[in-house]
Amino acid sequence: MSARTDPAVAVWIDRLNEVVGRLCGWLTLAMVLVTCAVVVLRYAFDLGFVWMQESVTWLHATVFMLGLGYALRHESHVRVDVFYRGWSRRRRAWVDLLGSVFFLMPTCAYVLFESRAYVATSWAIRETSREAGGLPALYLLKTVILVAAVLLLLQGLATVARAWRELRGG
Repeated sequence: MSARTDPAVAVWIDRLNEVVGRLCGWLTLAMVLVTCAVVVLRYAFDLGFVWMQESVTWLHATVFMLGLGYALRHESHVRVDVFYRGWSRRRRAWVDLLGSVFFLMPTCAYVLFESRAYVATSWAIRETSREAGGLPALYLLKTVILVAAVLLLLQGLATVARAWRELRGG
């Protein structure tokens, strides 16, 4: 379905996840550069910084979590395409609709519900790294869990809107 015939909310959600996905691309570049710096500092100068090594892990976690909605938007997630790709548009729309409503959205809701106390506690104590010399503000990284679930849930709504339009003959 082209962006022109997509529901307005789906277009808005797509744009949001597209921007976040492009940000993840830049974060991936930063992760590669920091990793290279860690290796060069370690092996060429015998220097190591815990905060630098942790930043690679934080960047990786951030890219992975924030990229979920982007991956769903571009259909880069795991699916049994051997069946799906040969099906009619209507049958695929049913799979997308039911899969989103009965699997994706409840999973996102569960992650949001279960992680909010985890994140709130981290914010309440202004949690930092357990490692000496590690990164401060671990609560910011934990907040990404909530953001990722919301972005994925929104992209699921866009998928439902598109599937519904397809099923209604749009």
